[in-house]
Amino acid sequence: MVTLEQSRPAVKSKPQRRTIRADEVGVRTVVYGLILLGAAVVFVPFLWMLSTSLKQESQLFAYPPEWIPTPPQWHNYLDAWTALPFNRFLFNTVFMTILAMVAEVFTASIVAYGFARFRFPLRNTLFVVLLSTMMLPGILTLIPKFLMWREVNRIDTFTPLTVGAWFVWGPSFVFLLRQFFLTIPREIEEAAILDGANTFQIYRQIMLPLVKPALLAIGVLSFQANWNNFEGALIYLSTLEKYPMVLGLQFFGDSLSREAPKWHLMMAMATMMAAPILLLFFLAQRYFIEGLTVGGVKG
Repeated sequence: MVTLEQSRPAVKSKPQRRTIRADEVGVRTVVYGLILLGAAVVFVPFLWMLSTSLKQESQLFAYPPEWIPTPPQWHNYLDAWTALPFNRFLFNTVFMTILAMVAEVFTASIVAYGFARFRFPLRNTLFVVLLSTMMLPGILTLIPKFLMWREVNRIDTFTPLTVGAWFVWGPSFVFLLRQFFLTIPREIEEAAILDGANTFQIYRQIMLPLVKPALLAIGVLSFQANWNNFEGALIYLSTLEKYPMVLGLQFFGDSLSREAPKWHLMMAMATMMAAPILLLFFLAQRYFIEGLTVGGVKG
């Protein structure tokens, strides 16, 4: 016999909304305030650079400062670009950056895969030695590297800025990729071996797709470092036609400073120099963050 209480349909209780305490509101306010402050510290100089690049020369030192130029001088970008052979500078920069980036990602992935998956004598010792090179200031190896490239007659060429990347000059990239390779279960490799895959096939078709976020992360970091490699270009290059953008920008500023500094043209070139890096970070930000934060692979 069914009682009245049993025949009544069950009434779903509404989920109760969690009330936010006053101390949580205060903490969130402080956190969001710090985030906004950090964003302002980062973006205000960039916005000022963009604003200055669109000003007339008579507006550069106006007081109070004008954030929105009226009217914007878009021809400043064309004037700055045609002042020097920046077309050639851009080609040199793209050529060196892409070549060095591909070399860094390729060699770092191979070395990291070897340290993570193969057992050989002194493996851990060699890995520690590799990481210890990160603690050496770059100034210590500057003169030896210059003398080495001079002995093989490669000064004033792109070789020191590109070929060196094929010899794993990014130990931090090796460390990051090694940690990713270690998180991949060995059962995946064993299954591939049973299917007849060799070592290279396992590396190329299985391992690299699994560490794609890390590869993209180090690719972004490598692109940014090589795009802005001012020190290397300054030391090894002496011919104007071989300058990259970063060195051409400095030469451009020096040539303008012989007269009154044309800050609006310099800011126009600086904006064009920074634009590809900002665009790359914007397009790859999801993969970049995932590559630096994800520590494992879901099975």
